[in-house]
Formats: sequence, structure tokens, C-alpha cells
Amino acid sequence: MANTPRQDQDFVRPVRRVLVGLLAVLLLLTFLIWRIDSPRVEQFRMAVIDRVVPSFDWAMRPVARAVAMAENFRSYARIIEQNQELRRELQQMRAWREAALQLEQRNAQLLDLNQVRLDPQLTHVTGVVMADSGSPFRKSVLLNVGARDGVQDGWAVMDGLGLAGRVAGVGNRTARVVLLTDTASALPVVIQPSGQRAMLVGDTSAFPLLEFIESPDEVRPGDRVISSDDGGVFPAGLLVGEVVQTRDRRLRVRIAADYSRLEFLRVLRSRPVERITDTGALITPPFEASEDEEAPLELESIGDG
Repeated sequence: MANTPRQDQDFVRPVRRVLVGLLAVLLLLTFLIWRIDSPRVEQFRMAVIDRVVPSFDWAMRPVARAVAMAENFRSYARIIEQNQELRRELQQMRAWREAALQLEQRNAQLLDLNQVRLDPQLTHVTGVVMADSGSPFRKSVLLNVGARDGVQDGWAVMDGLGLAGRVAGVGNRTARVVLLTDTASALPVVIQPSGQRAMLVGDTSAFPLLEFIESPDEVRPGDRVISSDDGGVFPAGLLVGEVVQTRDRRLRVRIAADYSRLEFLRVLRSRPVERITDTGALITPPFEASEDEEAPLELESIGDG
């Protein structure tokens, strides 16, 4: 009994060698037959293919599935690469979109600056906002235009939509603009269509107060507010904003100028109003009465005496 495994091993080895040899001979014959170029051999090959290949469809399915999985994996890898590339392009597009929006905003502001209708006698110089020097108690900005550009203290300043403030300090190359929301700002205005006159007083809030209104009952929210030439401070007719009423029932003004996007400001070269000091040029020469017209006056004076 102890020699049984040895006997089995001695029997298996020769059988294995015979089978391997037969398989090698079969493969060699198949190779030779497939390489013979003869019509009969071709017919034989086609007959074998027709007989064998359809019956091996079940064996080809795993191979086809494996090939499909490999193709799907390659397609998935290509999709991942395309997704990453699209993400990079999307980031670039976002950067370009931001740049385009900024350019569009600047273009719109410049177009507004060119399209605002003003008094033909008013000329202007446009400056770029260099810095915001405001604080919780002071609202002002700095422009890159100054005395070298002919800017003078007190001139009105506008953005592309409406009045923004006034010049309150001029250097050689820069100028400081006090906005309408500053506490130091007090502007005479006219409320349309009622024609009421008032003072627009800044209090550092986004909506300056309307003070000293002649008839507050005639003012309605939504009324148009324009500048007045009272006191010769600002030119008349510049758009300031519209009237709003807050919860405390006080009348304020929503400024037309966009303070959140002050990039370009236009300084109006307003000339001072000519003051009349000599009235002689406006009054006709004294009327010289004739002798006939002077007589009654003398008689009246004598009668009164």
C-alpha cells in the first residue's frame, strides 16, 4: 500500500507526455494546413471554420466582454481627461467673464459720460478715481486731475448718471471730491414737478436728507430732484436723484450716481455767475422833459406850496 502513490506517479507522467506530444502535433498540422495555399485545403479550412466557430460562440463571449470593458475603460479615461480640460477652460472662461464684465462696466460708464446732456456752455474734464479716502464720518474720493488741468475748488462733479459731489481741495495733479453723502455737503436743490426748493444735507448715510422744504405736502416719493443755482454754487438742472420716504417719515434722496462703482468722474468747468455792480448799463438814460411838460410840474409845486 505504501508504493501506490509512486506507481500512480509513474503512470501519469508517460500519459502526460503522450498527450502533450499529440497536442503539439495537432497544432503543427493545423498551422501547416492553414499555411497551405490550395483550393481543396481552402475548402477544408472553411468547412472547419463553419463547423467549429459557431459552436465556440459561448467561449468568445467572455473575450468580447473583456474587450468591451477595456474599450469602456479607455473611453472613461478619455472622458476624465476631457472633464479636466473642460474644468481648466471653465476657469479661464470665468476669468475672461470677469474681465469682460469689468470692461463692459467701464464701457457703459464712459458711454454714459458721453451721452449725458448738459448745458452747452459747460465744459468738463474727466478723471480716474485713484482712491477712496472716505471713513464712517467722511465720504470723499481722490481724482487724478488737479490745478494743472484747470480744476478749481467748488466745481461740481458727476459720474455717468448724475451729480456725485463737489471739489473740496485741489492739488497740482490731484483733487479731492466730497460726495453728496458727506456731512459737510449741503446742496440747494429743486424738486420736480412741484418746483419746491430745499437743501440736500449729507449725513453719511446712502440717502441724504431733504431739509428746509417750502411745502413738504407737495413732495411725493419718486419726484425728480435736480440741482439749483441758488447761491451760485452749482449749475442748475443737474440730475441729483429721486425722493424716497423712510420708515421714520422723513424725506430723503436716492442718489442717481452709483457710488459703488466710482471709477470715472467728470468735473464740470462751471464759470462763476457774472455779478452786476454797475446798473447804469441796464437803465435807459434819464428822460429830458421839454418846457411844456415842466410847466405843470411847477404849477403843482406852487399849488402845493
